[in-house]
Amino acid sequence: MRHGQAAQSDDEWAKLRHELIAKIEDLESQNEVMLEQLRSIEGENLQFAERYMEVEEENNDLANLYVASYQLHSTLDSSEVVKVIIEIVINLIGADIFGIYVCEESSDELRPVAVEGEALDSFPILRVGEGLVGRSVAEGVVELDDPLVPGGPPSRGGEPVAPIPLRVDDRPIGAIVIYRLLQQKDEFSALDNELFALLAGHAATAVLASRLYSQSERKLNTIQGFIELLTK
Repeated sequence: MRHGQAAQSDDEWAKLRHELIAKIEDLESQNEVMLEQLRSIEGENLQFAERYMEVEEENNDLANLYVASYQLHSTLDSSEVVKVIIEIVINLIGADIFGIYVCEESSDELRPVAVEGEALDSFPILRVGEGLVGRSVAEGVVELDDPLVPGGPPSRGGEPVAPIPLRVDDRPIGAIVIYRLLQQKDEFSALDNELFALLAGHAATAVLASRLYSQSERKLNTIQGFIELLTK
């Protein structure tokens, strides 16, 4: 009897051991499924966080574009307009060496009126239709060079990495000529393309409006001077 009871006890322990192993394997399988679901949720959370950051960046870019556009049209003073353009090119585009050119009304010359990074006299006088910048102004097309290839300063005969034409309708107003980007800037972004379009249109309009306002102010002062002479 004792031998039969021992054999039965061994069978029961073996059965119980088998059931425990099966339960452990089942729990481990469930745990693996839960871990996989957790990884999936973490991946989705990461995607949501990345998309949130993208939306925040897009909103910030739109805000910057709005502020830049507003500032360009907030004054008719030519020096203030140029100052705003310089701030946009430095802070939003990330240019290190660049010049703002204005087209002479009596000729097709493009003369630098404000520069950053080098002396004004190191920036060459250009012509509409000639060279990279001149063609860009004549055709109204932004011609981007590879920003990974550092542009040389104009004092050493360097070529620009981004000539931005300033035009109102078919009338050339000038150009923003970027010769070199900041060291931490290694590529042109989607915002840069939006800024180029903004500058090509809005900056040109602002420059033209300030020029016309300045001319009208000079004419008004001249007329007032004649009136004062006649009424004395």
